[in-house]
Amino acid sequence: MSRASAAADMNSCIRQMRSAVFVVAALLGACTTSERLGGWDHRLRGDALVLLGEVHDNAQQHRLRLAALQRAFASGWRPAIAMEQFDRERQADIDRARRERPGDAQHVIDAAAPPANRAGGGWNWVFYRPFVELALRYDVPLIAANLSNGDTARIVRGGYSAVFSAAEIALLGLDLPVAPEVQAAQEREIDIGHCHALPRSVWPRMAQAQFARDALMAEVLRRSAQAGGVVLLAGNGHVRRDIGVPRWLGDVKDRTFAVGYLEITDDSTPITAFDAVVRTAPAERADPCAEFERRAVGK
Repeated sequence: MSRASAAADMNSCIRQMRSAVFVVAALLGACTTSERLGGWDHRLRGDALVLLGEVHDNAQQHRLRLAALQRAFASGWRPAIAMEQFDRERQADIDRARRERPGDAQHVIDAAAPPANRAGGGWNWVFYRPFVELALRYDVPLIAANLSNGDTARIVRGGYSAVFSAAEIALLGLDLPVAPEVQAAQEREIDIGHCHALPRSVWPRMAQAQFARDALMAEVLRRSAQAGGVVLLAGNGHVRRDIGVPRWLGDVKDRTFAVGYLEITDDSTPITAFDAVVRTAPAERADPCAEFERRAVGK
């Protein structure tokens, strides 16, 4: 057998093994690292701060998160729902839309969602509309939790003071030094998330923007936690205990329960960063690094 034929056979074998894993994952639906799916339902109650992660384009993960919340609401839990998908300056639009057309989730989305043509693209509201509907059905607060892309870009260019006052920086805890291992971990995630295409010189500034996003989400949760339980729906990077929102939560951190929703092909995210992990098959998607590679070739 030629070396080329052997390599082809090996690649074929690997593809078959991956396909088998995907089939098993699809048949099982999902699994957790430590508990049966739904085995942590009892944590969704009272004044808990529950952070539910996601891979943004994975439909199965959205269905599983929604089912978990539906069970919790059916059992009587009434937390506020905070969403990364709404930028903080759109809170007034959310509240106005709810007054104008109570129960109309699409009206809320039309009034408050970021523009679909923003940098990086818009959110797929087919995935997120059911969570808005859940908040309206049970008449619980729906909270805009994110820092806008515009504000994030300003921080990358000019630091925290480009967006926040000195008092706001102190309130968010952004005036405190970041531990070197946390800084390094956040920069590593930025490098991986951008397919190793960014120059190392921009990593610290982009990490600063990510810290700002997490600190802002934490402040939103702290304020909402005064009235009871809260659920945050956000990407897995935000809900990580080691580098995400929980590390900014201060005196309410002990009320936090963080769930990572990871694809079975993800071998870079540490499962120890979450209190529970749900594994799913990966979503079908184009190679996310292909665009970075195309730009590099075009230079």
